[in-house]
Amino acid sequence: MAPDSQKSGFHSAAGLIQYYDMEETRALKIDPYIVLTLGIGAAILVEVLNWKLA
Repeated sequence: MAPDSQKSGFHSAAGLIQYYDMEETRALKIDPYIVLTLGIGAAILVEVLNWKLA
């Protein structure tokens, strides 16, 4: 094997680390409890409508 092939793993991992170190500041931040509550509420709504219309 060539000596260059042994070093390629580190270079590819270094590129991924660079992206994960940056934090998006303009992104919409939603509390996880709100997402969970909306998901449960949507599931309950679907089940109630399915029960009423069936």
